[in-house]
Amino acid sequence: MNWDWDKLQQNKRQRQPGAPGGGPGLGDFSFEVRRLRQFKFPAGKIIVLVALALWGLSGLYIVNADEQGVVLRFGKFARLTESGLHYHLPFPLESVETPKVTTIHRLEVGFRGPGGAGAQQTRAVDQESLMLTGDENIVDVQFIVQYKIKDAREFLFNVRKQHETVKAAAEAAMREVVGYNLIDTVLTTGKAAIQDDCRELLQTVLDRYKAGVDVIAVQLQDVHPPREVIDAFKDVASAREDKSRLINEADAYRNDLLPRARGQAAVLLNQAEAYKETRIRHAQGDAARYTALLREYEKARDVTRTRLYLETMENVLANPDLEKIIIDSKAAGGVVPYLPLDKLPRAQASGQGAPAAQTTGGKQ
Repeated sequence: MNWDWDKLQQNKRQRQPGAPGGGPGLGDFSFEVRRLRQFKFPAGKIIVLVALALWGLSGLYIVNADEQGVVLRFGKFARLTESGLHYHLPFPLESVETPKVTTIHRLEVGFRGPGGAGAQQTRAVDQESLMLTGDENIVDVQFIVQYKIKDAREFLFNVRKQHETVKAAAEAAMREVVGYNLIDTVLTTGKAAIQDDCRELLQTVLDRYKAGVDVIAVQLQDVHPPREVIDAFKDVASAREDKSRLINEADAYRNDLLPRARGQAAVLLNQAEAYKETRIRHAQGDAARYTALLREYEKARDVTRTRLYLETMENVLANPDLEKIIIDSKAAGGVVPYLPLDKLPRAQASGQGAPAAQTTGGKQ
């Protein structure tokens, strides 16, 4: 077999890349691979693009349900945002603060509670708790303040060291309220009023500062005299309690005695009025009777005198309780003997003598 070497060489040249009439083949693919290997991609540009993408994504932020977003543009307030996913221009163009506006903050004034493993009990802070009352007495007042943020913009931008400011204002307000109350009021019955007055005054001061704070409550924890004189105050308090107890006992005795005395006085007055009316009626009856007798006596003196005598004797002799001594004038010869008449009945009972008179029970 004879080979046509000229035709074979022509077909080989047609399969080479770039040859006219040449189609794709294995040589074309190898050529492209070699060309890609020779090309150099700019890695610095990729890094810059990635950095720009991350910088742009850094503006994403989330505001939780208990927070409020405050966006700052070059450090100046720009806008407020509510809870959710938001975006601000990346730093340093804009930044965001997310204060917790529903959290209730608690401040201790005049004492410090247990704050860790090393502090197991409450510690007093005398420079905060000692206050002067309206009657120039010293009292130890320990209280707490509860507040929350009501305006995030005012809270962040109008005052510095917000919590320290609220604490200083609370201490000043409590000193003012205690200053116009007496020590007895502070220690006993005026605590509720002092708490309310202090909360209102503190809220007024913070509103004047535009601190963006809402005072929820001011609660007194411990109010007592200074430790150096607390025993003397306890003695005074005990004496006052004894005084109150004795006054209450005296009031109870008075309330028991006075009504009874008033009742007895009313009874005596009524009895006196009744006796007065009885005497008046008897006197008027006797006067009427005497007047009637006088008229009868003037008409018939002898008859009236005899009738009065007989009626009187009838009344006297008819009384069985009276001892009656009857003397016979004939037996005595018309002369009444001088005898101890009150002793005659006893003498007769003992059998001594024979007296001229006889005792009878009303019968002659």
